Amino acid sequence: MAEITLEGLTKVYSDGTRAVSDLNLEIGDGEFVVLVGPSGCGKTSALRMVAGLEPITEGKVLIGGEVVNKLPPKDRDIAMIFQNYALYPHMSAFDNMAFGLKLRGMKRDRRGERVNGTARTLGLAEVLPKKPRTLSGGQRQRVAMGRAIVREPRAFLMDEPLSNLDAKLRVEMRAEIARLQRELGVTTIYVTHDQVEAMTLGDRVAIMRDGILQQVAGPQALYDRPSNLFVAEFIGSPAMNLIGADLERSNGALIARFGDHSLRIGERVLSARPALPTFEGKRIILGVRPEDMEDAEFAEGEPLTAVVDIREDMGSEVYVHFGIGGKPVVGEDVRAAVGEDAAEVKRSIWVARVDRDTKAAEQHMIQLKVDGNRLHFFDPETGEAIYSA
Repeated sequence: MAEITLEGLTKVYSDGTRAVSDLNLEIGDGEFVVLVGPSGCGKTSALRMVAGLEPITEGKVLIGGEVVNKLPPKDRDIAMIFQNYALYPHMSAFDNMAFGLKLRGMKRDRRGERVNGTARTLGLAEVLPKKPRTLSGGQRQRVAMGRAIVREPRAFLMDEPLSNLDAKLRVEMRAEIARLQRELGVTTIYVTHDQVEAMTLGDRVAIMRDGILQQVAGPQALYDRPSNLFVAEFIGSPAMNLIGADLERSNGALIARFGDHSLRIGERVLSARPALPTFEGKRIILGVRPEDMEDAEFAEGEPLTAVVDIREDMGSEVYVHFGIGGKPVVGEDVRAAVGEDAAEVKRSIWVARVDRDTKAAEQHMIQLKVDGNRLHFFDPETGEAIYSA
């Protein structure tokens, strides 16, 4: 096992595409870190540079304190698990798992002990004689994981290993990977575009966009204190509702006013965001998570009245889509969304996650209550979250 350190890691391809820019990240010994972001954000390029499968343009990769930039993949003592499993179709599951050990010259008996022990841990004992084509997707993924585990490497690198599985298997394998990593305590870098995987697996989650690290923190910290608009919109499902708003004072209280609506800002928010009062009299971006709104019949909070556009029954809860007046926020162009040259007040579509017993009906009014202590605020000039002065 070993810590992994990325110092100023940069990748520029021959056509000029800058896939990763000045990535700095420290991954502790035994830590599980997830790189997450949309397609093309640079997460897989970063992982491949750590693995030695992609030349490094600038910067360093250190494994166990040793710079490995010029070491070939086989000498880095890491194991990579790929999206497509990369199993040898002509070999049995046993031989696939034992192949790396055989190449290292490990004796047959020792190989058998290592493979059989790992197979029992992964629930693969019954399928060891079978060829990959006869195995289910979940079994093939376990074999690929087993092949990595038997080597007892210093680190695991996983590149979207669950993307080829159906939804039910993804959930099962997600739990399996988490359990195994905790038991083995092996340093792990896991790449995915799925925020649910990222939030449920990672000790810490590193969010990337256009090759640049946006924020790295524990899952709950990312959810509670996103550093900017991109992180705020990326983490959470449905995504955070955003609107251009004016910060004003009414009856001694600070409020966010947008369209015909206003929300009083709770004391807990003001305490956590001491810089917020400095924006009084200015335009800010207000963020409200869908789960921080509730049908007024079931909750207390700041009132918000709207007409239901769409009702989605999800079983345990209901998603209520509704239009709201205000200046829409487009993460790609924050300044235009809320600046003086922005379009006139438009109708933005928001989503609220409410109690499944709600009587909300399409094309009818709904009274919502918003938790004033869970509001989010962003600087319209920079898109950065407003926290300390």
